[in-house]
Amino acid sequence: MWKQILLAFRLTLVLTIVTGILYPGLVTGVCQLLFHHQANGSLISVNGRVAGSCLIGQSFARREYFQPRPSAAGNDGYDATSSGGSNLGPTSQKLIERVKAAVQNFRSQNPDYTGPVPADLVTASASGLDPHISPGAAMAQAPRIAKARGVSVHEIRRVIEGKIEGRQLGFLGEPRVNVLELNLALDRNYPVGSLPKQTPRRARIQNDGAPGSVPAVGGLDSNRHL
Repeated sequence: MWKQILLAFRLTLVLTIVTGILYPGLVTGVCQLLFHHQANGSLISVNGRVAGSCLIGQSFARREYFQPRPSAAGNDGYDATSSGGSNLGPTSQKLIERVKAAVQNFRSQNPDYTGPVPADLVTASASGLDPHISPGAAMAQAPRIAKARGVSVHEIRRVIEGKIEGRQLGFLGEPRVNVLELNLALDRNYPVGSLPKQTPRRARIQNDGAPGSVPAVGGLDSNRHL
């Protein structure tokens, strides 16, 4: 019996070392060496401060910024610790009313846009943390942003076109633009005075990938409402 117990103990010890120390250490080392940016959360920094991650969406409420799609993650949306959708079906009256309200809100904030409202601006993603919107959704907001920043719509559209990401491998997914990168490009090219710096109310991610607060950068507003 003791012989079997000793054998089991040795096996457990070996597997613990191999799978709990050597393998994770090897994977971590390779990722840090070959994929340093991705392994650390794909964080975007401006002037030495973290503005967010290009993989996790965040809310922008100011009229001079592109706004992302609605989020059902957490109580206020875009809560990285509570990813998820609303789980409301297409026949849900609550969903219908929510979409109608979102359409009215978009129309009131973007009176110069008269085309159809892009679906991704009035519906939440399954994760609630989608960092992208469609090029059409960005173009629909261009008149509002151009007026707020005192530039022509053509200039804003040029910024959008420069940030469009194509289909992966040429056929997977749809063309898209990253909202955070788009707004940072706006601040670089067409800054709006001295905007007050605000700190996001919700947790984002730190360099170690764990939830934590990330300071607002360049005046980006993280208030959570549409």
